[in-house]
Amino acid sequence: MNDSDKPQTTDVSAVPTAMVLAAGFGKRMRPLTDHTPKPLLPLAGKPLIEYAVERLARIGVRRVVINLGHLGDKIRDYLGDGERWGLDIRYSVEDAPLETAGGILQALPLLGERPFLVVNGDVWCDFDLAQWLARPLPAGCPGRLLMVPNPPHNPEGDFGIDGGLLSGTSKPRYTFAGISWLAPEILRDYPKARPCFGLGEVFTYNEDRLQAELYQGDWCDVGTPERLERLEHRLTE
Repeated sequence: MNDSDKPQTTDVSAVPTAMVLAAGFGKRMRPLTDHTPKPLLPLAGKPLIEYAVERLARIGVRRVVINLGHLGDKIRDYLGDGERWGLDIRYSVEDAPLETAGGILQALPLLGERPFLVVNGDVWCDFDLAQWLARPLPAGCPGRLLMVPNPPHNPEGDFGIDGGLLSGTSKPRYTFAGISWLAPEILRDYPKARPCFGLGEVFTYNEDRLQAELYQGDWCDVGTPERLERLEHRLTE
């Protein structure tokens, strides 16, 4: 993820913990991911996940939890304990695939009792997360989702937005950007929680309660070698 190098100051009491999702197999990235986990694929001179880690540190986040799956030891070896970014990085190791929601649910003991940021480790975006820290979640709101216009690989979108809230029926529909701010109870209290399940069904269950915000700036789901190459070319130019 990208952000300016200008230091950003935020009330420390308002800064949440963050989770970076990095446990996927990266099957669409093969053969690049046969020996390298997708979050460590190089992009304009450094691993993709490092952009997310740097940016979280820049907005004042101090603890980051990263889930590990396919070739996860390589991610741990590269990032270490986070000291070089001024972070305390903890790891949640998944012995079997848990999908997005299952991975976060397993990591809840590391994330604490306050709302936390969640960022997909394979997403590039220049959205200013600091503005979210300036607007805490209202009481009773289980989360806030960033939505983007639909990319070619997801033309039908995921959800609509109605009055600033997530909607399964409103048009137009937009694509979930892989960036959210979630309260622990959205997973802890989900009645269909199980070891392996995705965030999509959790969001659907909480429609009309979740805040949703459309962002029309720079965003890319780096899900295939072709998308990675195009983004690399654009950034290096």
